[in-house]
Amino acid sequence: MALAPDVAISTDPHPVEDAGTQVHAPGLNYFVFALFFIFGGITSLNDVIIPKLKELFTLSYFEASLVQFCFFIAYAVVGIPGARLVKRLGYMRGAVAGLLTMMVGCLLFIPASQTATFGVFLFAYFILATGVVLVQIVANPLISLLGPAATTHSRLTFAQAFNSLGTTIFPLVGAGIILGSIANVTADELSGAALTAYRQTESAIITNTYLFLAAALAVVAGVVWLFRNRLQGEKHETTTLREGLGLLKRPRFGYGAACIFLYVGAEVAIGSFIINYLAQDTVLGQPESAIGWMVTLYWLGALVGRFIGSAVMRMVSPGKVLAFNAIGAIVLILVSANTTGAVAGYSLLLVGLMNSIMFPTIFALACEKLGPRAADGSGIINVAIAGGAIIPALYGALADGIGLAAALAIPAICYAIIAGFGIFARRPA
Repeated sequence: MALAPDVAISTDPHPVEDAGTQVHAPGLNYFVFALFFIFGGITSLNDVIIPKLKELFTLSYFEASLVQFCFFIAYAVVGIPGARLVKRLGYMRGAVAGLLTMMVGCLLFIPASQTATFGVFLFAYFILATGVVLVQIVANPLISLLGPAATTHSRLTFAQAFNSLGTTIFPLVGAGIILGSIANVTADELSGAALTAYRQTESAIITNTYLFLAAALAVVAGVVWLFRNRLQGEKHETTTLREGLGLLKRPRFGYGAACIFLYVGAEVAIGSFIINYLAQDTVLGQPESAIGWMVTLYWLGALVGRFIGSAVMRMVSPGKVLAFNAIGAIVLILVSANTTGAVAGYSLLLVGLMNSIMFPTIFALACEKLGPRAADGSGIINVAIAGGAIIPALYGALADGIGLAAALAIPAICYAIIAGFGIFARRPA
């Protein structure tokens, strides 16, 4: 069933308002779930790549964090122009544009491997992330159209479960292929031609992984193109940037947008360096190739917690649940930073369980009662995801000076501010 030509809908990433539109398109929901799975998995694959590149190029923690910086800064750079592009192309063609851009990003790993240059890898990640942002701009609004407005939240949470499924599976497979290939020799033991040859050989393993992803993305883009006219008669609302940014003056929304920035930053910071953290002699003391799969536990906790949290929030105020989870994350960080061995390792992995409900809950609380302005609010929050670029860089820089454990103070502070928002927004707007 095509969209009614006189209905205006938004391409913002997380709409919660009553869009007044419902699409009866059997099978299209599976396409959207697949998009969530793909961009979630590719994003979490960074956590496996970072320790690999850190070893290959003998990087500091701050330098290694530039992978996440180049990836998540795309949300700030591409978010608003990307939404305008999707409005011009339409959802289905916009999805194809995003998938093809992701494919180009994957293919850029070929010159990155051949030159064995860290900067080229970073450029490839930015292009890859540009495609991810476009796909995310398409996927979230479609969820609002594939059913009644009253159940948009539940559909979004269910779709995010597929996102979490991707973040669980991709690192598990990637760790076996990428980290499992680390040779007995390390880059800091080599120099000259031997170092260049080593980097090219090991980089090729990363490239092969992304070439496989490029082929898969090409197939998905082809399938989506076949259904490019499935949604006809789309019309999209237009708002000025100034009108949207005016929402930041509202305390509830401004606080919530800041918490999205801090939450994504804290989650990505821990995930980015958790393999390095676990490999320390004071924690598990095992090589990264042996424990790389354990990053999956971090993301699996988010997957499980999302189902638990959605049930709990039917009985308990979402603000209270958010505050509880944020405080729980702080406690787990304190335990990890002040203990050693398995306790230190698994307590930090459990932070993933606490993260589970944070993004959708912060978003819903921040946008509550915005009414027709909720679309503007979701656009700003999409830009706030750029916290995944800034906070990990700060964490990496601090870890270079005082160590990974002590540097956990940064995500702990982020969670403390989020706990305050949960208390602040515990009552309906």
